[in-house]
Amino acid sequence: MASLMEELTDVLQKEDEQYQALIKVSTEKKDVIIAGNVKRLEELTEREQEMTDILHQYEVKRRTVLNDMADVLGKEPESFTIGTMIEALSAQPEEQSHLILLRDNLHSTLQEMVRINTQNQALIQQALEMVEFDLTLFKSLRQAPETANYNRSAYNTGDLLGSSGFDAKQ
Repeated sequence: MASLMEELTDVLQKEDEQYQALIKVSTEKKDVIIAGNVKRLEELTEREQEMTDILHQYEVKRRTVLNDMADVLGKEPESFTIGTMIEALSAQPEEQSHLILLRDNLHSTLQEMVRINTQNQALIQQALEMVEFDLTLFKSLRQAPETANYNRSAYNTGDLLGSSGFDAKQ
């Protein structure tokens, strides 16, 4: 059980470190989004994906270790969590407090990650809205205005002015 505990603490520490590194990349990504540097944004997104793949491996390992701990303790693996393990360590306060500290550190790191991702999502949404506005503006600049010509039924005919903007008859 002691080796499983060491494995769990090791995985939690590595997971926290990887999330800290991901926070740095996401913070840099925020500046890149603001600057509108698409090439650098692609690079950072690719790097984020690689880091996320590593985090997924840590998550799988953490789940495996928790399942092994559940088997050793005779508990249901599906419902066995870090919180359950903390409760099981009530007789070992030193290990329990260490696990609580690791869990709380990881939790606060994840909250920071969520905050940064929410900011980046809002920035990307604003950038997309700005691009849509620019496209609409360019489209409207290329269209000629409609004339105020009406047909017999008093409906606008929708005729467009010529490219010069007015008719000059001599």
